[in-house]
Order: sequence, then structure tokens, then C-alpha cells
Amino acid sequence: MSELPIDALITFVYTSDLARSARFYEGVLGLELAVDQGSCRIYRVLHRQAYLGICQRAEAPEDVSGIIITLVTSDVDGWYERIVARGWECKHPPRHNETYKIYHFFLRDPSGYLIEIQRFDRADWDRS
Repeated sequence: MSELPIDALITFVYTSDLARSARFYEGVLGLELAVDQGSCRIYRVLHRQAYLGICQRAEAPEDVSGIIITLVTSDVDGWYERIVARGWECKHPPRHNETYKIYHFFLRDPSGYLIEIQRFDRADWDRS
């Protein structure tokens, strides 16, 4: 463990349509906007610990195939119901993955980023 503090984590991804992405992250996922920087919007994922930044860029990548944004929660079914109720399509209903010992489902955001909502089925996943 580092002896120097890390106070928060922000993961940034790019979009060519920030308004559409904002409607998804705020309206469908219900994430709280922490900072509006004009061309970037930073959403609070955990209270003062983890954030997701969505930035408008003309050169936003069209191929986002190696990126997965995973949100870990104890209520995977609740998230699935919320997202579907707001009219967003998911790749499949929540299911168990025996290989990784998780319960999860996937959906894509408006820019094509793969989002996974998951719960670890193993008690030792975070031994911090």
C-alpha cells in the first residue's frame, strides 16, 4: 500500500455527444453530477471516493471495444429494474458467471462503452 494518500479516483472516457451521454448518466443511471466543466461532466459514483468523467471530444474514439465500466453493487436486480424501467436496453438480464464468481449484466452507454453492473459472489473479493 502506498504511504502517500489517494483521496479519490476519476476515470475519464470520451464522447462525441456530451448532451446525450449526460441524459444517460443522469437520467438512466441516476448518477449525481459532481462537477460540470463545460466540455467534461464528472459524476459521483461513490461519495467522495470514485468518479466517472465524460468529456466531449471531436476525436472521441469510435472503437471503444476494450473498455468496460464496472459498477459494483449489492443490488444488481434493483439496478436492472431501474435501467429497464427507464427504457434502456440491456444485453441480458442479471445472471451468474461461475468463472468469475459474479452476478451481473451488461448494457452500452450512448457512445458505445460497455457498462457492467455486478456483485461479487465471493466474500474475499476485497480484503482491504
